[in-house]
Amino acid sequence: MKGAASTRSRRAPSSGQRRDPELEAGTSAHYEDPAYYAKTYARRTDDVCYYVDLAVASAGPVLEYGCGNGRITLPMARAGVRVTGVDLSAPMLGDLRAQLGREPRDVSSRVSLRRGDMRSLRLGSRFPLVICPFNAFLHLYTRADVERFLARAREHLTPRGELVFDVSMPEPAELARDPDRAYATPRFRYPTKDGSGEIVRYTERFDYDKVRQILFVSMEFSPVSGGERWMTPLAHRQFYPQELEALLHYNGFELTELRSDFSAAPPDNQTSMLVYRCRPRRAARVDRR
Repeated sequence: MKGAASTRSRRAPSSGQRRDPELEAGTSAHYEDPAYYAKTYARRTDDVCYYVDLAVASAGPVLEYGCGNGRITLPMARAGVRVTGVDLSAPMLGDLRAQLGREPRDVSSRVSLRRGDMRSLRLGSRFPLVICPFNAFLHLYTRADVERFLARAREHLTPRGELVFDVSMPEPAELARDPDRAYATPRFRYPTKDGSGEIVRYTERFDYDKVRQILFVSMEFSPVSGGERWMTPLAHRQFYPQELEALLHYNGFELTELRSDFSAAPPDNQTSMLVYRCRPRRAARVDRR
């Protein structure tokens, strides 16, 4: 099977370990195939509508962390809002640039892109709205990662600007799954460069590191017609609501609204996505280098 190894070490790395190849793969691999990503999430539209409405209300410009290949960036620009998109994935940004080349000039001119790490990239500009959509926040695996990101978000916000992001709610049943069991889903046509696609069997394996609160997902693809199988890893930190509220508070933010699944409803036991809206506390002075 090509790609990253399908089994992972059950031992958490020591605190002195500087590089973690497993986490690096789980952070980047899912974003190396823009065509597959676009097809997989094409029907995910609730968050697009939500962020476009926020962007229009803010009047822009908007800073979007984890812009990817433009699933939310392009609709915001089409709605008349200037957007600065930041992402670490070169393939996703390359695909977004290609799409911008096919957009009308008045749309493409509203978008500027930067490749970089959202924990450290400094743009030297301020925005009334900073967003971090669709679980990009879950690639902040440690407290230090969260602190650095929130420090960057604070310095990119106008004095009364707003940070908005969404994260999936930890699901105990999912976290308790047997890592040696493959969970099958219906077959589908995987996009290929020639446009014809390839029918594949798709399974997932879940392995939860309880100490680090990181869920490792192995997405396994097997061509029905035969040929080499491959696997794509994905790693997501699991943040619990009270934990995340405390992290925001102690890093200089006040939570102004917590929504459930892009609706106006408050979270409950059926919530799958949490939407956080927060502002810098005026008295806070936090600078995480």
